[in-house]
Amino acid sequence: MLNRIEAYYDAVPRSSARAEDFGPLTFFVREGADGWPFYARPTLGHAGGASVADVEGVRARQRELGLPEAFEWVDETTPGLRAAVAASGLVVHAHPLMVLDGEPLAVPEPVDAVVRTVGAADPRLADAVAAPYAAFGAVPGPGDARRVGDRITAGLTVLAAAFDAAGGEALAGGQVQPVGDVAEVVGVGTRPGARRRGLGLAVTAALVAEARSRGVDLVFLTASDASVERLYARLGFRTVATALIAEAPEEPEPSAAPAS
Repeated sequence: MLNRIEAYYDAVPRSSARAEDFGPLTFFVREGADGWPFYARPTLGHAGGASVADVEGVRARQRELGLPEAFEWVDETTPGLRAAVAASGLVVHAHPLMVLDGEPLAVPEPVDAVVRTVGAADPRLADAVAAPYAAFGAVPGPGDARRVGDRITAGLTVLAAAFDAAGGEALAGGQVQPVGDVAEVVGVGTRPGARRRGLGLAVTAALVAEARSRGVDLVFLTASDASVERLYARLGFRTVATALIAEAPEEPEPSAAPAS
């Protein structure tokens, strides 16, 4: 199972990024100026671990391109990388990696909301893309809806959203990205004012159903923390490994100059 997920992680960025070889590490570089800023991860099938020098070489290239110094990998498949990444000065965050056995458990129909997939030509596309951003206090970039629409057209992404039955506003949304018979559920989020209504679970169930209809038999996701892990467990997901995400430490806020 983890080998299939590793192959997926290697394949999924290649639809919109080029891969740069750093021996035991591969850095995915976005194509164009406005694409998603990808990460580095262990090279698929590489024998041997990565050193601190290997990590620092990738970080130098990320800085050269003006991209985030970011790494993502599964701890259980590359257990020695965490120490090397941490020794280079990056901050490593651990998250539950969960898979779904069989079909998702039934969830109640949301009250006063309609859950459906969203096509590239749907007039509510931009709203559906924006809903998960709002969940985290952010807004999408000017080209994000267009990029998601292009990926939907190409069959690379499925977008689902929960819409308010009265006003039509997208209250929650998320995506699933199939590659062959494996798919990852990503970016599920609910607007703050619409939480605790089961909308996120309903969107996830819709995404799983769509992935299954496309021949996917392995669906997985990464939970942000233990509380979200418990939430997805209600749908039938179980934790099988630990996803690690490393990023540069935040710069401290400059202190105010003393009054003269």
